[in-house]
Amino acid sequence: MTISPELFAYLRVICQNASDAILQVYHAANVESITKSDCSPLTAADLAAHRIILDGLKVLTPTIPIISEEDANISSPLRASWERFWLVDPLDGTKEFLSRNGEFTVNIALIEGHAPRLGIVHVPITGLTYWGGSGLGAYRALHATDPGHSINVRQSLFMPPKVLGSRSHRERSLDNFLLNLGNYQFLSIGSALKFCVLAEGLADVYPRLSPTSEWDTAAGQAVLEGAGGAVLRLDGQPLQYNCTDHYLNPHFIAVSGAQGQFLKYL
Repeated sequence: MTISPELFAYLRVICQNASDAILQVYHAANVESITKSDCSPLTAADLAAHRIILDGLKVLTPTIPIISEEDANISSPLRASWERFWLVDPLDGTKEFLSRNGEFTVNIALIEGHAPRLGIVHVPITGLTYWGGSGLGAYRALHATDPGHSINVRQSLFMPPKVLGSRSHRERSLDNFLLNLGNYQFLSIGSALKFCVLAEGLADVYPRLSPTSEWDTAAGQAVLEGAGGAVLRLDGQPLQYNCTDHYLNPHFIAVSGAQGQFLKYL
């Protein structure tokens, strides 16, 4: 499959269609949710976006398998045999969606080997779209007809450093990191937007020291890597995918231009 501007244009259309379905539910008078087995919420918006994205990807690349958060019941031996696959979170940040703060995204990534080859992150409430990948650059567009412009990570630290954290999850190990860091600015942001904020050079680091799933991070990692940043495990190696019999990521740290220097504070 050729990675081209036309490919990203098609993916942007898929994301916009999913976004339209999400916003129909978002603006409804009442939004109901159920609790899944992993204790995360599920809404009609998650399921509508899931169906739209899967239908779009099957037309685009009928031979490439798809894993979506809402359809992830695939055996690890089968997954291990795949050279590439799409990894989708139809609605990343369902808790943010339910709290109506706007900080939720549509995430689509292409995994090749064990790395995100490309990713696209769309923000329904603002119309912003981010896309890119390692060696492909990273881009930001404000609306569907906007061709986008290049974005890059910040090469020097803010003083004090700007640290990103989840709006819905806070853990003691993060508090320890902040204590070790000393002086800092802390910003709470939901969903994969944290990776995009780093990619735009608007913050320095996002330490994630509590559980995440692979579909939460893959698209954002691709965008951040395209902008010159990195997502590192705590041993300093890049975060990888499809390496285990489950979908959980190890703890990681996402960094802008100052790669790796924050690991000493963990």
